[in-house]
Amino acid sequence: MAAAGERRKPQATSQATGATVTTSVPARLDRLPWSRWHWTVVIGLGTVWILDGLEVTVVGNIASRLAQPGSGLHITSAQVTGVAAALYVAGACVGALFFGRLTDRYGRKRLFLVTLGLYLAATALTGLSFQPWWFFLFRFLTGFGIGGEYAAINSAIDELIPSAHRGRVDLIINGSFWLGAVGGSLLSILMLDTAILPAALGWRLTFALGVLLGLVILLVRRHVPESPRWLFIHGRGEEAEALVADVERRVTEETGRELPAPAGEITIHQRRDIGFAVIARTVFRHYPRRTALGLALFVGQAFLYNAITFGFGAILTRFFAVPADRTGYYFAVIAIGNFLGPLALGKLFDTVGRRPMISGTYLGSAVLLFGTAALFGAGRLTAVTLTACWCAVLFLASAGASSAYLTVSEVFPMETRAMAIAFFYAVGTAAGGISGPLLFADLTGSGVVGDTVLAFCVGAGLMAAAGVVAAFLAVPAERRSLEEIATPLSAAPATPRPATPSAPA
Repeated sequence: MAAAGERRKPQATSQATGATVTTSVPARLDRLPWSRWHWTVVIGLGTVWILDGLEVTVVGNIASRLAQPGSGLHITSAQVTGVAAALYVAGACVGALFFGRLTDRYGRKRLFLVTLGLYLAATALTGLSFQPWWFFLFRFLTGFGIGGEYAAINSAIDELIPSAHRGRVDLIINGSFWLGAVGGSLLSILMLDTAILPAALGWRLTFALGVLLGLVILLVRRHVPESPRWLFIHGRGEEAEALVADVERRVTEETGRELPAPAGEITIHQRRDIGFAVIARTVFRHYPRRTALGLALFVGQAFLYNAITFGFGAILTRFFAVPADRTGYYFAVIAIGNFLGPLALGKLFDTVGRRPMISGTYLGSAVLLFGTAALFGAGRLTAVTLTACWCAVLFLASAGASSAYLTVSEVFPMETRAMAIAFFYAVGTAAGGISGPLLFADLTGSGVVGDTVLAFCVGAGLMAAAGVVAAFLAVPAERRSLEEIATPLSAAPATPRPATPSAPA
């Protein structure tokens, strides 16, 4: 074994597919201390969730302005919040599945550059809209790029971040969506003020600022490497070894300490592609319990969020006479609570453990939402106290929702990772963006207290059900290597592992 931090001679002997290689790359990545290099990965990859939050919030807030005469676009508010929103959701679902397959086949880096490029182009062209059909088309393509980002980015992050930090980093990154939501709310207030900018210009500049932020992220992202785990499985073992050796050298120079020896090796049969049938069979036949867990987590959080947020403005205006132009301030407060949940609780997913924290956040948020429903039904809440209740619910629910992405990105074999993320994301997004609005639109918009209470209870009930599923099926993945949690499909059958792989569940 070479000394820690020393550049190793590549262990892979062939670039061709079909070669059998033994490598310690996963163990070497997992035993790295946190460093500036890891911050580069987080900033380059993780900040896209801020863009997504900015996008969704901005479009919702500019709907009324776009419908006004003089906006430069002949479109109704209902078309923006209905047709355009549905197309964005549909684009995200299709994009996740399409790019998820390509990410597993062609690599993480190639796809996370392509998807961000598509997002930037589509957002810029949305800002140039002159007809409704143009606006709808590029809202779909913007969602298409964002959906692809979820698959490419989550898989890359999990494969580059050390196992000791994977849970908290993943949760905080997914929770940063809500920082974008806060920014979108405040940016809309400024950019839509006709005393500052003309009505036909402000909303266009809002999209332009999103593009500018995306370009900055793209510049940082260019320096994020391909996943070494993906490289060594796909016949590029020497490249993976050289990349990890370079990172080890940087970390050693930064810390001034030698790295501990890696915990073990893995032997794999290199191959360039895994067929879709193999991926589907692996996820559904070999890991049915984990598949059930992923579906429960995604559907539960999707319905809880729709129960609260779909009729958010209508509830405040109808029941508490909050002016429509002031609901954005309440939303900003709720968005901050959403981000604070993963930020404060993320570390516990790596220390207390996945199962108690996932089930605890799901069940806890459900109990709080049931309590909120009871108080609302009894007429004991004001706009301020209802918002406080929502903040408490979403403080836990946001950590739980983020852990859903963490779960599906780490409990399936590496060769299926991006596609698994894409599948569960698409199911959750479809449930939230299609079934949710169909169910909650009439309930929260009727003006009847009992209907809104029922909406809250439906969301809370599905979240509680997901929490119960997690209590029994959640995988204790904390501080464990990805290869230990789910043995790669390419692994040689009788090869020593860093630890005994868990049996498929």
